[in-house]
Amino acid sequence: MFAGTGSDVGKSVIATAFCRIFLQDGYHPAPFKAQNMALNSYATPDGLEIGRAQAVQAEAAGIPCHTDMNPLLLKPSSDKTSQVVLNGRPIGNQGAYEYFRGGEGREILRKEVCAAFDRLAARYNPIVMEGAGSIAEVNLRKVDLVNMPMAMHAHAKVILVADIDRGGVFASIYGSIMLLTEEERKHIAGVIINKFRGDMRLFDEGVKIIENLCKVPVLGVLPFFKDIHIEEEDSVAIEAKQHQAQEGKVNVAVVLLNHLSNFTDFNALERDNRIHLFYTNNTDDIQHADIIILPGSKSTISDLVEIRRNGVAQAILQAYHDGKTVFGICGGYQMMGLSVTDPQHIEGNIERMAGLGLLPIETVIGGEKRTVQTEFQFLDYPTLCQGYEIHMGTSTIVENNGQHANTLTTSKDGGKEGCYLNERCMGTYMHGILDNPVVIDHLLQHLSNESQAQGGRLSGLSTPQENTQPLDYTSYKEQQYNLLAEEVRKYVNIPKVYEILSFPTSLKCD
Repeated sequence: MFAGTGSDVGKSVIATAFCRIFLQDGYHPAPFKAQNMALNSYATPDGLEIGRAQAVQAEAAGIPCHTDMNPLLLKPSSDKTSQVVLNGRPIGNQGAYEYFRGGEGREILRKEVCAAFDRLAARYNPIVMEGAGSIAEVNLRKVDLVNMPMAMHAHAKVILVADIDRGGVFASIYGSIMLLTEEERKHIAGVIINKFRGDMRLFDEGVKIIENLCKVPVLGVLPFFKDIHIEEEDSVAIEAKQHQAQEGKVNVAVVLLNHLSNFTDFNALERDNRIHLFYTNNTDDIQHADIIILPGSKSTISDLVEIRRNGVAQAILQAYHDGKTVFGICGGYQMMGLSVTDPQHIEGNIERMAGLGLLPIETVIGGEKRTVQTEFQFLDYPTLCQGYEIHMGTSTIVENNGQHANTLTTSKDGGKEGCYLNERCMGTYMHGILDNPVVIDHLLQHLSNESQAQGGRLSGLSTPQENTQPLDYTSYKEQQYNLLAEEVRKYVNIPKVYEILSFPTSLKCD
């Protein structure tokens, strides 16, 4: 298990690295995180829902993702409440106090996550486990499902990950270990120090101090990675991407919603050298963008109310009037319609809210959550694309002031979804749609024509052809997993890790 001295110390990325390392070394690994709290989720092949981080780790391990890898997912809908997803299906909303206070319901969840681990461990070896937050939240010890109690159930060796970049690394490591019970401390087998900047030789003495204090080996000191791109779980990463428009490139503004979900939808755009992507809720930035994306949301109506209040809705409408492109995904697609109604009060007390009126659709929130991986065609392009849906509610195209709209995607079984009004206005429930080059190229085509008419305003669209080839995002991710594994091998004592796991490096799994 990779456990942390705190949140955002790099547990997920390190677990991803070891999923790939074990795969490269001939094993059959699988990731596991008993409980995850994230708005980034993913649909499994059998149409269930897990945290995106475990889907990424499964990809690094070379296996299909499964709910046993993340049996309990909490999707925050406010500061105090979350939707609880158990074994891939939502079982209701709970406040933080009710969820963490324990009782019979807590023990039922404990049994479920332990059973999921046991099923996974019967099929794969080794299991690369991940903790959550800090392992030393002593006030939550009795109700903890994901850190040391899970490690003890699994008889796991625990490697503590600490972030030296945030400071206080000695105190965070020593304090985390000392706050554990004597029995829990027996499971701590090593430490990895993450996000080091500068000459690592300067920390040689620090390694010795930590080993003398904590009586466990420091297995490695990892540098702050700059040129390796692994999909991130925490929305903390968005803070570094709040920039203004850039001259010469296609500026894509993702509206920064309060309950923004599945921001990994935009990773492929970030890697496209024709595009400058940034997140914003600044009305001036939105009006300077070439393409505005309304992303997914865990609370569509609440976020719709907020963008009306802060002026973002009016800025989007004005930008569209001025010739800019507006694209909506999932909750953002719902917001672009005529109305969003919530007759069952699934999201809150507001039963109906007028949408932005950009698309002739009406949305009703309710029914069972749809979670499905899909192969589809985008508009009438013959290329087979891939994506996934995770949403509650349906959107229906309606007649509105003579507007004629088409559906956007057609699945292999003939199912149609989404709404295409024109080349500058469209929306879809399909997460991952922008991972498909044909979709990005379609979005950029009319901008390229416009740029040529304006004497090459967007110079990024007129660079040599070899520099503008569509990104094969699947191959790109594979390359990044291998680069990550290579980098971790440089700085972590891998033979010592195998020694800790109590099986030799020569052992291979069938």
